[in-house]
Formats: sequence, C-alpha cells, structure tokens
Amino acid sequence: MQFKTRMIPLAAALAFALTGTAAAQEQIVRIGSVAPITGTDAHMGKDNENGARMAVDDLNAKGTTIGGKKVKFQLLAEDDAADPKQATAAAQKLVDAGVAVVIGHLNSGTTIPASRIYANAGIPQISPSATNPKYTQQGFKTAFRVVANDAQLGQVLGQYAVKTLGGKSIAVIDDRTAYGQGVADEFTKGVKAAGGTIVASQYTNNKATDFNSILTSIKGKKPDIIFFGGMDAVGGPMLRQMKQLGINAKFMGGDGICTGSLPGLAGAALGDNQVVCAEAGGVPDARKKSVEDFRAAYKKRFGVDVVYTAAYAYDATNAAVEAMKKANSWEPAKYLPELVKSNYPGITGTIAFDAKGDIKDGALTLYTFKGGKREMLAVTK
Repeated sequence: MQFKTRMIPLAAALAFALTGTAAAQEQIVRIGSVAPITGTDAHMGKDNENGARMAVDDLNAKGTTIGGKKVKFQLLAEDDAADPKQATAAAQKLVDAGVAVVIGHLNSGTTIPASRIYANAGIPQISPSATNPKYTQQGFKTAFRVVANDAQLGQVLGQYAVKTLGGKSIAVIDDRTAYGQGVADEFTKGVKAAGGTIVASQYTNNKATDFNSILTSIKGKKPDIIFFGGMDAVGGPMLRQMKQLGINAKFMGGDGICTGSLPGLAGAALGDNQVVCAEAGGVPDARKKSVEDFRAAYKKRFGVDVVYTAAYAYDATNAAVEAMKKANSWEPAKYLPELVKSNYPGITGTIAFDAKGDIKDGALTLYTFKGGKREMLAVTK
C-alpha cells in the first residue's frame, strides 16, 4: 500500500510558524473581578463584572504593550453572592490564580473582609462601589476606591433632607449590612448637624420582603422623609408597601437605590420626585459625552442598560493597566507605586487617590425619578 504525502505550501508553513512564535511571546495578565452574580444583588454585580470585561476587551482589541512585551488580558470573574465568607473564599482563589489586580468587590460588607487577603498577598484591590469608610481606614497599601465614601454621601444627603427638602421629621431604616448601616449612620449625623430631627430608627435585612411592621410603626410618627440604607432589591418593594399603607413621605437613599433598576422594582409606587438619592460619583460636564458613549457601547455589547457601577469598574481596570504600563511591569510590587500616583483621565473623571486610597475630590450626584426615569438634580463635593 502506498501513502500519499500531503505537502504544505511554504508560505502557509511560515505563517503557521510565525503565528505560533507570536502566541508564545504573548504575555497573559490576569485581572480579577468579584461581585454578587447570584442573589438579590446579582443585577448590580453583573453590571460591575461587565464594566471590567468591557475594559479588558477594549485593551485587547487595541493591543497593549508592557515593558516591551505584548500583553493579553484575561478576566477571572468570581461570585461572592454578597456574602462575606464567600467573598474571602473568592479572594483567596484569585490570589492563588496569580491575578495582577482585583476590580471589586461590589458591597462594602464583602470588600472589607476580602481586603486583608489581597493586602497580605500584595495585590492591589480597586473597588468601583464600596463606600464604607472603614475599607480604606485599615491601613492597607493595596486598597483603593474610585467613588466617594459614605461619610461624604451621608452628610450631603442629610444636609439636603433638612435644608433643601425642608424635612422636619425624618425616619431612618437600614439593612444591617456594612454599607446600609454605614450610610444610614452618616445620614443621621448629617441630619443632626443640619438641625433636623430623627423621629424613628428601624432596621431590616438585605433579603427581607415584608416591611409592614416597621413601616406601620414609622407611620405613627408621621415622617415627611424616610431614609433607607440598603440596595434597590429591598428599596423597591419597600416603596410598594409604603404606598399600600398610605405613607406619602419622600424616600431617600444612597447609591444602593440610585439605580436604573429601581423603577422596575418599585413599579407604580415610584411617584415623580418622590425619591431623592445620591450616587457616590459625579461626572463633570467635560466627561458627559464619554459616559453617554460608554452607555451606548455597553448596551450594544450586553443588550441591557447600565445599572450603576459599570463605568467605574471600566475606569478602575484601565487605571490599573495604565499604572502597569508606566512601571513597565504587571507585577503588583513593581506597579503599585505607580498606581498610588495615578492621574488617569477616566470616562467618569480623573482617577487619582489620596494617602488612604480614597478617590481625590470625590464628587456626588443627586438624582430623582420622573416618569420612571432617573433625572439628575445636582453634582456636589
């Protein structure tokens, strides 16, 4: 029996060899992303992950060179389910995988415990959304955030409640999470500093669906404003039950309820101008076109609108890579000094950090809702 030998054209053979060589020379740099992809906060967590994924895709599409070597970024996404224990397990998994940076976590209650694991490994962690001040008060050199913290947000909302909305009797509810309780405490301080009165303080949990008991108790105090420290998955149903009970108070909250998802969660209970909330970030006029373009590209890429954190996750990822490029290295110990000195022109604003790792000159944006859509009231610092 004779066998026929298939000849490969010389040009094709050379192309194959060159492709193989190029692939071998390409450096894989892993970027971690952690957020709740399951549970009540999954829509926000996926938004966070999508923002980091868009940044990785864009970086790979345009080609990135670090230290003279072509780099391909790979996103390793983990689900922490908004649970502190699962968050630390996810953090350790990313450390073991050798990620160069972690974009996350979403919630303060997961970001804070995970931060020690990253700090011990010397891996930078940049949160696009965790606002509890304790995160950057631990003294870890690897902890950063690209949004303002609860101390700023709560005080601005407290002042606004009293001085702008004219609140005379204000009730406060929180969900007992690090974020919810933290922002509620700071709001209470802001109200008192402005001369306002807190007539009731109640709490629920971040998985609750029945608020009749606490709302009935609050109704007897006749508040003109109710502040909720928590996320939209709880805030939306709470608004529905407020309407059922005939409570016509203004509803206030932080960035947890200041999302594009709130109208769907609250339904007909969301009246025009009833909700006033603050997003721990502010986009200057010069960046508005960039953010609009990002939102359009995001919807085209994923088929859904931005919920909240995507643009901040996008900027956090790019700021980290910019630091790597300046340091000519993706090794955390080598590029961390450059990250500390960041002055990256992101789509949400300039990414620069203070000595603790907080965003410098962190802005806040106040919003309300009209016709089921979010409408900006003001940007403040």
